[in-house]
Amino acid sequence: MSIQVENVTRLFGNQKALDDVTFSIHTGEVTGFLGPNGAGKSTMMKIITGLLTASSGEVKVNDVPVGEQSLDIRRQIGYLPENNPLYPDMYIREYLELVAGMYSIRNRKKRVDEMIDLTGLVPELGKKIGSLSKGFRQRVGIAQALIHDPGVLILDEPTSGLDPAQLIEIRRLIQEVSREKTVMLSTHIMQEVEAICNRVLIINHGQIVADKNRAQFHALRSDAPQLIRIETQGEVTAEALASIEGVESVEKKGEAEWLLTSTTTDDIRPAVFRFAAEQGFILLTLQRETTTLEKVFLEVTGN
Repeated sequence: MSIQVENVTRLFGNQKALDDVTFSIHTGEVTGFLGPNGAGKSTMMKIITGLLTASSGEVKVNDVPVGEQSLDIRRQIGYLPENNPLYPDMYIREYLELVAGMYSIRNRKKRVDEMIDLTGLVPELGKKIGSLSKGFRQRVGIAQALIHDPGVLILDEPTSGLDPAQLIEIRRLIQEVSREKTVMLSTHIMQEVEAICNRVLIINHGQIVADKNRAQFHALRSDAPQLIRIETQGEVTAEALASIEGVESVEKKGEAEWLLTSTTTDDIRPAVFRFAAEQGFILLTLQRETTTLEKVFLEVTGN
């Protein structure tokens, strides 16, 4: 099962919410879809699920155009919208049986029981949905998205508003169900992407500005500076540190902490170590700072 998005543009009046977007996601990939508010994430997800149509371009699920066989495609997709619309006056089992009936699932009771076990809803079965915590409502939303065993799972802000314990549980649940599915999720929580996703798409102003697997993000900029953080013991000055081969600037960060910057491709840490030995001061810390997903996100979105 896969998702193919080809040159999709979506207009709302004169406003271009999506601008010639192209990407594909394959089975087994858990793809994080990131972007600032208003960047086009939810619009793109709604087009994939068939809830919106593209102004131009094409979306295919498993090589079938979404617009041509909308109902068949929707049977292959599980979707959790950002606002997670549920029926607050219904009990959990009652609601899931309703959803199962919409998909004409044969052994409805067995499938509902499986979803209740999978999503950890057993302790709350006696409650109406309206009395559940945010975390358990999210579990109900994920259960309804999974109840027909879709090949594609679209999750729009699945961890929004959850406390740390709930985050861990929802993260575990997504990881468990994603092994044999194509999963696309949007979130503003970078730690969730780091923990769950093996690929990241970043959208900004309706355009894809980054498409990399998680391990590639440190190389998004070929001119990214090398940052070395050191903590020293003994007499040392900024002027002395600036004389180290490859060091282009020195910034004092604390009483004995320094940040050395270099644009050379060679690792300057050996030169820093040798310089300390020659000058007779001690290095308590010698650490190269790595590029985080958060830093990349802020850079490629122009912040």
